Formats: sequence, structure tokens, C-alpha cells
Amino acid sequence: MIALLAAPAARYLLGALAAFVALWAVYTYVDHKGYQRAAMEYTLKIERIHAEYKDAADQETERQRLANDLSKQREALRIAKMQADNQSLQEQIEELEREASQDPDAGKPVLGAPSVRRINKVR
Repeated sequence: MIALLAAPAARYLLGALAAFVALWAVYTYVDHKGYQRAAMEYTLKIERIHAEYKDAADQETERQRLANDLSKQREALRIAKMQADNQSLQEQIEELEREASQDPDAGKPVLGAPSVRRINKVR
């Protein structure tokens, strides 16, 4: 075996094999470091994108909450106005009924001036 390693062709072959292994080891090490850098870079980019999406989602949720609150306030104002209008209408109906019950001409077949005024108020 030693005689085989002493031959010049074997030394060249062994040297070439050693050089190949050394170059392969260097390439693997360098490539691994490059991969790690790229992985770290893209991990940071992905985390940044996730953070941006979370911020956008939070802003949209807040916008929707504010829009809902504003809608609820407008709804409450409309309900209060409708209740006030309803109350006013009820009072007007009660007043017209009271006036009709107090009208001395209520039993006559012809409408008098107070009856016509009451009818015109309803219109």
C-alpha cells in the first residue's frame, strides 16, 4: 500500500482528491453561511410584513368600531326624534278628540266651522 502511495501518479491523485475535499468543505461552509444570512433576512422581512398586516387589521377593526358607534348614535337620535314626533301626534289626537267631544254642534248633520278646522288640522 505504501508503495502505491509513493508513486507520483498516486500522489497527484491523492493531492487532487484532498484539494477537491478542501474546496467542497469551503464551498459547503460558505454556502451554509449564505443560506443562514438569507434565511435571517427573509425571516425579518416576513416578521415585518406580519406586523404591518396586524397593524392594518387593528386599524380596520378600530375604524369599524368607530363607524358602528357613530351609527348607533345616529340611530338613538332618530329613535328619540320618532318618539317625540309620536308623542306630539298623540297629544294632537287627544286635543282634537277633546275638542270634538266639547263641540256643541257635534250631533248636527252639517259640519260647523270648528269641525272643519279640526278636519283641516288632521290633513
